[in-house]
Order: sequence, then structure tokens, then C-alpha cells
Amino acid sequence: MTTTTELLKGAAELFPGEVVTSAHVRHIELPGAGRFALITLDNGLDHTKPTTFGPQSLANLDAAIDQVEKEAADGAITGAGITGKPFIFAVGADLKGVELLKRHEDALAIGKGGHDVFRRLSSLAVPTFAYYNGAAMGGGVEVGLHCTYRTVSASVPAFSLPEVFLGLVPGWGGCALLPNLIGADRAVTVIIENSLNQNRQLKGAQVLDLGIADALFEAADFLEQSLVWTAAVLKGEIEVVRPEVDRGEAWDQAVARGRFIADGKVHGAAPAAYRALDIIAAAKDGDLGRGFDAEDAALADLIMGGELRSGIYAFNLVQRRGKRPVGAPDKALARPVGKVGVVGAGLMASQLALLFARRLEVPVVLTDIDQERIDKGVGYVHGEVDKLLAKGRIGQDQANRLKGLVTGHLDKATAFGDADFVIEAVFEELGVKQKVFAELEAVVRPDAILATNTSSLSVTEMAAKLEHPERVVGFHFFNPVAVLPLLEIVRGAGTDDPSLATAFAVAKKLRKTAVLVKDAPAFVVNRILTRFMGEIQNVIDEGTPVAVAEKAIEPLGLPMSPLVLLELVGPAIGLHVSQTLHGAFPDRFTVSENLAAVVKAGKRGFYVYDSGRPELDPEVAALLVQGDSVLTEQQVRDRVLDAVAQEIGLMLDEGVVAEAQDIDLCLITGAGWPFHLGGVTPYLDREGVSQRVNGKPFLAPGVASVPA
Repeated sequence: MTTTTELLKGAAELFPGEVVTSAHVRHIELPGAGRFALITLDNGLDHTKPTTFGPQSLANLDAAIDQVEKEAADGAITGAGITGKPFIFAVGADLKGVELLKRHEDALAIGKGGHDVFRRLSSLAVPTFAYYNGAAMGGGVEVGLHCTYRTVSASVPAFSLPEVFLGLVPGWGGCALLPNLIGADRAVTVIIENSLNQNRQLKGAQVLDLGIADALFEAADFLEQSLVWTAAVLKGEIEVVRPEVDRGEAWDQAVARGRFIADGKVHGAAPAAYRALDIIAAAKDGDLGRGFDAEDAALADLIMGGELRSGIYAFNLVQRRGKRPVGAPDKALARPVGKVGVVGAGLMASQLALLFARRLEVPVVLTDIDQERIDKGVGYVHGEVDKLLAKGRIGQDQANRLKGLVTGHLDKATAFGDADFVIEAVFEELGVKQKVFAELEAVVRPDAILATNTSSLSVTEMAAKLEHPERVVGFHFFNPVAVLPLLEIVRGAGTDDPSLATAFAVAKKLRKTAVLVKDAPAFVVNRILTRFMGEIQNVIDEGTPVAVAEKAIEPLGLPMSPLVLLELVGPAIGLHVSQTLHGAFPDRFTVSENLAAVVKAGKRGFYVYDSGRPELDPEVAALLVQGDSVLTEQQVRDRVLDAVAQEIGLMLDEGVVAEAQDIDLCLITGAGWPFHLGGVTPYLDREGVSQRVNGKPFLAPGVASVPA
């Protein structure tokens, strides 16, 4: 039988580039409680390079436990603990190693190796303690679950089991141990609900409230206080009492709730959540050995599946490519921005003003056509600041400062004369925007950047009549501004490098994911979504029932159906963008007369929600004029995906972005497309659509798939 050491040695050979985590053992005399062994996980790098578990790292922990196990058996220690380097406990398996795996048996070895090492902590001859001193995710959380007791720092910013979000299951004990510790319902919240809600993180106090940790201490002396608490536990002065876990109907109801959440988020399209729920369901009898075996099997199957590879690809896009935008000019060319102007005081403009004030911490001035609108816009910002204060997100001093930074003025010359960066957020019409830019050029400094938040219009045409078109740049945000990270930065024909570099520098300070986009109609996200939505609208117009057209897209597991998305965007905006794109590409983009009728009738969408669920609005149904061509769900899906694959192929041929990776990054961060799709191109490749439509896949083998 293969030993853990042999398993890990074989896995380490497959992953020579691992950033190795050491496991140092030191000994501490606990007053009145004897000699204590403390293992510290540390990869030798600062907190910006979190500690992970690759095969060699697991082997190092295994060796440390060898030492501690012998000391415990010899009676040389009374307890053992595990903690992390400053600010970081551990953030789980090293995904770079997982990407390299090509065989099912190698994937199985990773799961089994982690289990074999971690479970040794629960079988030592002395009590074991996990001290969650900083960020803990995935395997970092799980190694602590194998311990007898756990403490958590009040300052922990991120604590989660994010595996389902990426296309995995918590496979080193999470699915089996967590429900047996805190109950199935709470475990479903952590493993399924939080993961599928864009990888929601827990803070230290929440970890305690859920019952994952037994005690909470402040960061300043977290380890010292944890050790004092440990001594009290070992001496019997503190008894940790945990509520009894309900293994009756409540367990089954929790699993059912998890399936309902998964169905609502991925519609059966991604297997990870369902595999995790199967293991949680089976863990009801408390048989941990069987649970760990099920985790190993699920982990291996999912590692060799397309969903995880797409998930890792998407994760890498957001974490790496998103932070180093391809094509951005040298950042040394960027000019400082000490004051921002916003033209307009409507909802979008007000959201922008708040974002600029919060992130740049510089004065922001709004203008509009009358004082009433300006007052309303500034009032909106102040109201949002008050909400942040009420939620404890900011303090009173910061709230006062933010309110003081955002002001309004009717006169553009007074408002923007000394501004470094002015962005317009006015009506989406070229003539209106050209007029605004002409007015701005007359009053701003020669080196001030002029930015447009246009969603579909030509930045080049907007700047065409200006004396200095080189300082005009597209700066397209996505709604809601505070939530969606994407910022499409558009280079017009005349935009120079210093202006573009400044735009990217501002985007970074705003904490946005910036992607360089060519000045092409509707740029990236809106062009793809409009083609996608347009094809849905076409099949409805031709005669396919609305319900069939909507249900056809469910296997993609998108965050919402096409017509619910249209409602969120607004039918009038959707119509306007489709008209813009029809003007540019009349052979591929249509303007739906049914959609135009819905907009003309003043309808906010296709659905009513009287029953709590979306149902076709009878008034909208009465407006629809349909043909007699009825397609099946499969035919609708094929037609929509073919259209999207064609459009992306054409966009890449046109050089709208540098690579297919930028398309996916835009859809993930600007439209909320799920990680399990990898954006869209890995899915189109996996389903054979790219090959069928364009004669080739978008991505090279192994980029978002199992290496050949």
C-alpha cells in the first residue's frame, strides 16, 4: 500500500515550482499546564504572498507532526497547536499545482495526501489547538477543523471554504467535519451559500458566532491570549461546551436548502455544489472515514473536469491578469490627480462621485443643468456616506471628510478650472456628449484628462472636434458601480499614452479591474450581451415562447436569465445599444420591434412578480407580435451560443482586446458570468461551439482545460 510520504513525494515531482511552506515546531511553557508544542506555517514571504499547501508543504507539516506525535506519546508535551505567519493562517491548496495534474490517480493522491496529514492532528495523544491568526481559506480552514479546539482573531478579514465557487468541494475534511461540528444548516451556509454568493467571506466574530471557533481574541496579543486560554482549557479551568448537532429532520432540510440555493445559482449546470451536498448528506451518521473517502473521490473527479479548470482559469484572470492590465502604457507616464470633476448629477454620476471621493480621497465636484439636480446628486452621496457610517464601514471623522470632499456647482469654469480629471455621465447621445466636451475644453487646464462613461458610443467621434483629442479617454463603468469591478478603458484614435496611463492609474486607485479596449461599437461586455440578448429576442419574435427561450439558457448556470438581465439593465438602454450596434453591424444585430413596443409602453421589463416569482406580464404578452417558428430549447441554445462564438471571433479579429482572456475577464467582472464557465470562451471550447463556428478553439489546450 502506498504511504503518505510516497504519495506526497510523487505529487511533489509533478510540481517543481511549488512555493514551499515550512512547518516550524517550537516549545512553550504554559504556566501550570506544562510544555506545549506550537507549529507555525510560514512560506518565508510577506503577507502579500499567502501560505498555501502544495505536496512538499504537506510533507513538511507531516514531518512536524511526526515530531509532535512522538513527543505526545512520550509524555513530553501536554498539547499541540498550529498557527500561521503574521496576517495569514493559510489559504488552502496551491492551485498552480492542481492545474498541472493530468491523471485521475494524481488528483486522488492530492486529496488523500491532505487527509492523511491533517487527520493526524485529531489522533494525537494530546489535545490540539488551531489559532486562526489571519486569513484562512479552504485547506487552511480544514486543517484547523481536525484540531480539538480553535481560536480566531477578531481582525481576520477573510475566512471561507471557497471550493464550490471554483468548481471543487472542500476535500480535506470540510464537507465531513464542518456539519458534524456546527450542524448541517450552518455548514451549508459556509460551504454552499457563501461560495455561490461570489465567494462571500466571514470575519473573525462570525467564525465564533457560527461555532467554528471556541474563542475570539483581539489581534494585538492574539497568540498570547490564545495560549493563556489554552492553558486554562488544559488545566480544566475552562470547559468548551458545544451545542448538540441535530441529526434528525433538520439535517435533511439543510441539505434540501443547499440544493435549492445551488439550483437557483447554477441550475444544475455545475457539479461541485451537488457533490458537496451529497457528502454533507452522507455525513449525517458521523462516519468521518467514509466522509473523507467521498471527499477524495469527489476531489479527483472534479480536478479532472472542465468546471474546475475553468474556475482556476477565471481565478487567475481576476487575481493576475486583472491586476496587470495587458497593453497599459508605462505607469511612470501617469499624471497626478488631485481633483475630479463629474458632469451630471444623476444616479450614475452620483455613484461615480462617491467612488472617486472614497478611493482617491480628493475633492470631487458635480455639475448639472440646474441647482436642484446638483443638490439632489450631492444629497445622494451624503446619504450613502451616512449608510456606510450606520453600518460601521467608516467612522464619523471619515464620514465628515467624505461629505466635505463632494460638492456641486452650476458653473463649469468654477467647478472644473483646476480639475485634473473630468468624467461625463450625461445622456447617451453623441451630439450631447460632443457639446459637453466642447464646453469642458474651454474651461479646463490643457493637461486635464477628459473621460467619458459612454457604454457604446465612439470615443474618437466624441473627441473629433476638440483642439486636444489626445486627452480624451473612455472610462466605462458597470452598474452598480460599487459592486461590479470592471472598468473598460477605451483608447480613442487620438488618445496619447500619458492620458491612457493616467486613466489606468486612477482605475487602480479606484480598485477596479481595468481592461484596455479598442474604440469599437459597444466595446466588449455590451457588444457580447447585446448579441446574446438579441438572439434570444429574435427567437421570441419569430415564435418561440418566452419561457422556452429563457429555459434554454439555464444549462449555462448564468446568475440570471436573459430577460431578468434586460430588466436590470433597463429595456430602454438595451434598445438604445441594440440600435447603436445595428447601425454598425446591420447584418448581425437586429432591433426588435417587440422590445421597442415594450419600451414605448413604459414597461420596466417583461415580468411581474406578484407571486414572488417572475411571470410574464399579461400587458407585455399582449404587446408581443410573434411569428410561427417555434424552436426547441436545444435549438435556441445552439443558435444563441453560435451567435456569441461568432461575435467573439470577430471581435478578436478586429483587435477589440488583446486576447480571448480579456473577453472572459470582462464578462466575469463586468457581467457577473460565473467562474465555472471561465467567463465564456472555455465553455464554448468545451461544448465544441468554437470549433463548429470558427473552425478552431479560442484557447490553447491546457489553458482552461486538463493538459494533454
